[in-house]
Amino acid sequence: MKRIAICALLLLATMASAQTDNPKYDKALAESLGSDDYGMKSYVLAILKTGTNTTADKETTSRLFRGHMDNMGKLVDEGKLIVAGPLGKNDKAYRGIFILNAKTVEEAAAWVATDPAVQGKLLDVELYPWYGSAALPEYMKAHEKIERKKP
Repeated sequence: MKRIAICALLLLATMASAQTDNPKYDKALAESLGSDDYGMKSYVLAILKTGTNTTADKETTSRLFRGHMDNMGKLVDEGKLIVAGPLGKNDKAYRGIFILNAKTVEEAAAWVATDPAVQGKLLDVELYPWYGSAALPEYMKAHEKIERKKP
């Protein structure tokens, strides 16, 4: 038993010494992005899927999806929507994802509820806590420089 305790202590000491400070660490940037010690933070992942409204006419569908795109732009401008994009065809009826800069699933649900395609039930949403790089919001600055056409 004593051997196991000694081995466990040695393992913990090795793990602790394996973690080193990053010489490129930018404290001000990390704090401004809400980063933890690992450069990560909590977000909310939204999976958008085909909604229950299958009766909408073409004009209504077009109007609601135009509103969906406009609402995404608004959420991006507000710093709430960090990543968005469609998914390829799949057997789950998943249409796309959002990564929302929300502290809670409830906060993200309120933001997603402003989407006209969600309101019109053309899209349903599943929300999950997600842990990722705190630098994700920074990629939008680069994207704006490479985006030739706006949706």
